[in-house]
Amino acid sequence: MNQRFPHQSSAEQVARAVLRAFEKFHTQFRIITQRARGRFVNRDWHGLKADAEERLDLYKSVVDEIVAAVGQLLGSRVKDESAWIDVKKNYFALTHTLDVWELAETFFNSVTRKIFVTVGVDPQIEFVDTCTRKQSPRLGRLPYRTYDGGRPTASMLEDILKDHPHHAVCEDIQRDARLAAEKLDNHLRSRRDAPYFDRIEMLTCVLYRGKGAYLIGRIFVGSDVFPLVIALLNKAGGIVLDAVLWDENDVSILFSFTRSYFHVDVEKPSELVSFLKTIIPRKRIAELYISIGYNKHGKSELYCDMLNHLSRSDKKFEIAEGERGMVMEVFTMPDYDLVFKVIKDHFAYPKRTTRNEVMDKYDLVFKHDRAGRLVDAQEFEYLKFNRGRFSEELLNSLKCNAEQNIMIDENQVVIRHAYIERRVTPLNIYLKKADRSDARAAAVDYGNAIKDLAGSNIFPGDLLIKNFGVTRHGRIVFYDYDELCLLSVCKFRVMPKTVSYEEEISSEVWFGVGSHDVFPEEFRHFLGLRGDLGDIFLNHHSDLFEAVYWQNIQSRLLSGEIIDVFPYRPEHRLGNNLDC
Repeated sequence: MNQRFPHQSSAEQVARAVLRAFEKFHTQFRIITQRARGRFVNRDWHGLKADAEERLDLYKSVVDEIVAAVGQLLGSRVKDESAWIDVKKNYFALTHTLDVWELAETFFNSVTRKIFVTVGVDPQIEFVDTCTRKQSPRLGRLPYRTYDGGRPTASMLEDILKDHPHHAVCEDIQRDARLAAEKLDNHLRSRRDAPYFDRIEMLTCVLYRGKGAYLIGRIFVGSDVFPLVIALLNKAGGIVLDAVLWDENDVSILFSFTRSYFHVDVEKPSELVSFLKTIIPRKRIAELYISIGYNKHGKSELYCDMLNHLSRSDKKFEIAEGERGMVMEVFTMPDYDLVFKVIKDHFAYPKRTTRNEVMDKYDLVFKHDRAGRLVDAQEFEYLKFNRGRFSEELLNSLKCNAEQNIMIDENQVVIRHAYIERRVTPLNIYLKKADRSDARAAAVDYGNAIKDLAGSNIFPGDLLIKNFGVTRHGRIVFYDYDELCLLSVCKFRVMPKTVSYEEEISSEVWFGVGSHDVFPEEFRHFLGLRGDLGDIFLNHHSDLFEAVYWQNIQSRLLSGEIIDVFPYRPEHRLGNNLDC
């Protein structure tokens, strides 16, 4: 029979050790994040990229350390659940007044799940109400500044730019404020007569990602509230205002699940998330935490969101629409915009990859610049569901194709390992249903997606349209990672010319082909675009069928260039900065 700690101090000792580990993680997380300002000022893009990778590795490293330390502290009692009940109580007493209590609770759960390999959740040794429990508000410094309206927009924007921490090295604040004001005023005139705002509230923190820095705020006009995002770039001549965004959809894309995580230093991430929720209300709390780098807590919020949906819905999990893949079993709920991907036990020919190689590809995407074109996947283990929530067709398919990855009994289904992603409409299905205008736009953006991925050093491998999807904003993204690789390892070749009639009519390849060889002129034969959609793709992206295009991108990447992939539409950029 399990015994509790003989002395409360033993439970407190372990709780304090876990808390110190969390504080170590959070302190180092903020130290790495705080470097972003200097990276931006010094145009040290490679340094920022290295920081992003270091920050992503940090959580696991610290959790592994404390799990080993707790094992030494507890010895044979390390898996004594009743003892951990006392540890949890002590940990709550130590952390419930912290500004980042929700992050601290998620960290504790990570430790216990690592030790116990919990199936489902265990409310006795895990914090399961973190996402729904509200802490008493505490007075603190508001995370934004207020700029009163009733004056020209250019004047307000000039004050905003002068208040941000990079104003001293701006190229021309008055020019940029005037150009941005013209765009905002034109937007406001389309909604009402006078281009005046009641007030603007701007976050005091700056969000950094890639080569950009972003000032985030909200505009109040009467009863209306809409976003204001000022995008800054650091050019050779100084910092410039590159773009201004005010539409919720455009700001939502900036914080998309296809983007890498921002670096933003805040004392209370929950306050930042609450502010962002007011300007992009359709974003999940989970996605907002993830977007600012707190992906582990975002994953906890996502799990909570999923359980809440299951409690409200009577729909069942079913096989996701689209062509069945050879590597993944993919399922979803009709009324829920997430998909669950489970690796199959065996892959059909001609797939030669392994389970570990597939997981490595997902890890690559997790740590890589997703350039707005790769879907972020959250990795889960030992998810437990009521069996009655699964369609029989899906259960049979899981039993047949992923038996090693699931446990099914009369009452429940346990998924040992899964990736959960936002659901998108497969491009091949979208093109069949879309009207002519939307289909043509999708065909063009399909090529743009391939080019954006190339610019971020990613080659999808399998360019078939069934492996691409369409988001609710109409953007084309890639989600099938089993053939994905770094562009820099590919060898792009021109197809050799035949020298004999026998070679010309041969059904076999008559020349040597290496494992990384790619022949772009062959792409046109299997992309899957037909008729006028194929024609419009060719009109916009014929360069994708030429080896020289890919070789040029490779050369730029190998020279150390970080190629610009902007997270906003060209029309939002200011005219004076279009050369950068």
